[in-house]
Amino acid sequence: MDIRKILAQYSYKYEGDWNKICKAIINKENIKNININEKYITIFDDEYPESLKKLRFPPWVLFYKGDISLLKKECISIVGSRNACNYGEDITRKIVNSNKNKVIVSGLAKGIDAIAHDEAIKCTKTIAVIGGGLNHVYPLENIKLYKIIEKDHLIISEYPCFTKVKKYHFPFRNRIIAALSEKLFVTQARVKSGTMLTVNEALNLSKEVYVVPYPLFLKEGEGCNLLISEGANIILEIN
Repeated sequence: MDIRKILAQYSYKYEGDWNKICKAIINKENIKNININEKYITIFDDEYPESLKKLRFPPWVLFYKGDISLLKKECISIVGSRNACNYGEDITRKIVNSNKNKVIVSGLAKGIDAIAHDEAIKCTKTIAVIGGGLNHVYPLENIKLYKIIEKDHLIISEYPCFTKVKKYHFPFRNRIIAALSEKLFVTQARVKSGTMLTVNEALNLSKEVYVVPYPLFLKEGEGCNLLISEGANIILEIN
């Protein structure tokens, strides 16, 4: 059995758990052959993005639905709050429209993520990085969006299709969103949020972070203003 098939087998056995897969590799663990019908690429495949190899914990396997070639296109990532305000939604849509020559990467979550994907399918291509197996649509309200993206764009996950969504998957998933693009755009964020974790991942990878400024007393954007005060690039205009 070649190394890419071994990695996929380990991933199925350990439900995509990075550390358990790593231990299995080190120990050259024997494994029974598991029938894998979903599409995947591994860290050893040509389709695997070089940017992900720079991560401290690069995903061993990426399961996918859609056009895997999008991983090699020029991308920008857009992230933000799950409770999008009107200002955040408007800015998100404008940023997507000003980057029609780029692939838009986000996490298919409720709020800003869904808005970014929704606008992208109208004018460009998009990649959704999800925190569970490809057979589990979460949140369920995004199922229509999910169906469009899996058909005409790309959905990826480091978790096998049967893996249920777990809370700790999301912050770990965010490292992939940060790594896939040279620029990360934050269009809405509170001080304590998953968005801030994605920003930290981007900074660790020396990515450019661009942040939308918010009115002083608007709590929905207090995380954005904090990032700007700490040196993030401020978005003053959108072409």
